[in-house]
Amino acid sequence: MLAIFRLLQIIFAAFKYRLDTFIEIKRLPWSIRWLLLPLTWLPKPELPRGERLRLFFEHMGPVFVKFGQLLSTRPDLIPPDLMNFLDKLQDHVTPFPSEAFVALVEQSLGAPIDELFKEFDREPLASASIAQVHTATLHSGKKVVVKAVRPGLEPTIEKDIALLRTVAYLAEALSADGKRLHMRDVVEDYRHTIFDELDLQREAANASQLRRNFANSDQLYVPEVYWDYCRRNVMVMERIFGIPVTHIDALREQNTDLKRLAERGVEIFFKQVFEHNFFHADMHPGNIFVSTKTPQNPQYIAIDTAVVGSLSREDQYYLARNILAMFRRDYRLVAELHVFSGWVPEETSIGELEAAIRSVCEPIFEKPLKEISFGHVLISLFQTARRFQMEVQPQLVLLQKTLLNIEGLGRQLYPDLDLWSTAHPYMERWIKDRFHPKALYSELRRYGPEWMEKFPEVPHLIFNNLEQLQELTKLTPEIKRATKALADRPSSGTRRKQIATAALVLAAAAAWPGFLPWLQNLPTITVVLLLTAGAVWLFR
Repeated sequence: MLAIFRLLQIIFAAFKYRLDTFIEIKRLPWSIRWLLLPLTWLPKPELPRGERLRLFFEHMGPVFVKFGQLLSTRPDLIPPDLMNFLDKLQDHVTPFPSEAFVALVEQSLGAPIDELFKEFDREPLASASIAQVHTATLHSGKKVVVKAVRPGLEPTIEKDIALLRTVAYLAEALSADGKRLHMRDVVEDYRHTIFDELDLQREAANASQLRRNFANSDQLYVPEVYWDYCRRNVMVMERIFGIPVTHIDALREQNTDLKRLAERGVEIFFKQVFEHNFFHADMHPGNIFVSTKTPQNPQYIAIDTAVVGSLSREDQYYLARNILAMFRRDYRLVAELHVFSGWVPEETSIGELEAAIRSVCEPIFEKPLKEISFGHVLISLFQTARRFQMEVQPQLVLLQKTLLNIEGLGRQLYPDLDLWSTAHPYMERWIKDRFHPKALYSELRRYGPEWMEKFPEVPHLIFNNLEQLQELTKLTPEIKRATKALADRPSSGTRRKQIATAALVLAAAAAWPGFLPWLQNLPTITVVLLLTAGAVWLFR
C-alpha cells in the first residue's frame, strides 16, 4: 500500500513539473498515445526542462536528490542542458533531531556522549541527504567533527530504488532518449554508489589513503581520521578551518596567489590520477577549502571522500597516450589507441574513426588554448567514439567529471588558466618516467617475492603444459619436435635443454602477435617466467 502511495506521489510530481515533455508522444504506439494525448493540449511549460527535472528531484526528497546528482556525473549520457541544472542540486536538507543523532552515536560507539567527548555541540554543523555532521572536542583537546548516517535510510532507499527501476523501465520503453541514456543501468549504478556512501568506514579508509598519499605535501591537506571512533554508520575526523574555495573575495583579502592556486588544482588532479592512481572523485566546491596559513603558497584542503576512483594500469597508459596524441593532433594514433585498448570493437575502421575524431577536435583546436576546455574535449572524444559502439567506461566517466570540476574551479579562480600548458609537460614526463630504470626496479621490488615464490614451480608447469600440447592438432614443427623428444626420455642433461628450448619457444609464441592465438592470453608474468626459466636451464 505504501509503495502504491509513493508511486502515485511520483506520478503527481512528474505531471506537476511536466516531465511528460521529455517523451515524444507522436513516436509512441497508438495503444499508449491515446492515454497521453490530453497532455498535448496543455500549454508549454515556461521553465527549461533541466530546471523542471531538478525541481522534481528536490520535491521527491533526499534519495531522488542523490540520484539527480549521480546523473549530473554522467556527461557521456546526459545532454548538456540537463547537466547544467542537475549540477545545481544542493545537499542541504532538513536535519534530523539531535537526540536521534546522539542516540545513534552512543549505540555505535558503546558509551555515553559525555564520556566519548569533552565537548559536543548538539546543533548540527551541516546536514545532507545521507549524513549529518556535528562538531565536538576530544578529551585530548583535539577539535573534531562527528558524522553519522541518517537512521532508517536503507529501507527508504530500497523502496525508492524499486520505484526508480520502474520509472527507468517506462522511460526506456516509451522514449528513444530513455533507451539511449541506459536509464536502468544508471539506476543500478546509483544503487551501488549510494550504498557505498552509507558505509562511513569505507569513507574513512578513503580519507586515510588520500592523506597518506599527500603526507608532508604543501599542495593538499586531508584531515586525520580517528579510527577509535569510527564505525559503519559513524566516523570522527579532524575539524578543518579554511576558506571555501568559491569565496574569491575572502581569498583575495588574505592576498592568496590565485594563479598558483588554480595551477595547483590541476597538478593535484594529475598527481592523483597518474602517480597515486587514487583520486578524489567528488571535488565539487563544497568539498574543497583553502588553508589560511600560507596564502602565497596556497594549500587545498579536501573533505568528503566517499567517492573515489582509480584506473587499471592499461587504462592509465592508454589515457595518457590519448592525451599526448591529442596535444600533438595525431588523430590516427588516438583512433588506434581506442582499438588497442579495447574501448571500441577490434573490427572498427581506423580510418573512419580517425576522420570522426578529426572532425570533432580540429575546430576546437583552432581556438586559443586558454579558451579550450580540456574536460569537454575528452567528453567530445568519447562521445564520438560511442558512434563506433564504444562501451561506457565508468572509471573514465568518473575521471571526466572530476576533471570538469577541477577545470571549472581553476578558471573561476584564475580565468586565464591554461590547463593544457600545465598538463602537457606533466604527461610527457609521466610517460618517460613509466619506463625509467627506477620504475622497472620498483616493479621488481614489488612483485619480486611473488615471482621467486612461483619460480620453483616453473619447470613442472612447463613439463605439464608440454604434455597437454600433444593433444593439440595444430602445433608448430618446433614444439612437435620438443614434445616428441620429451616423450623419448633422453638423458637428463639433454632433456633439460629441450625443456628450456620449449620454454623459450612458448614464451616467444606468447609474445608474437598472431602466432598460436590461445597463447596470447598468458599473463605477462608467465611469459617472463618462461623466458627466465628457459635461459637459466639452457645455459647453466
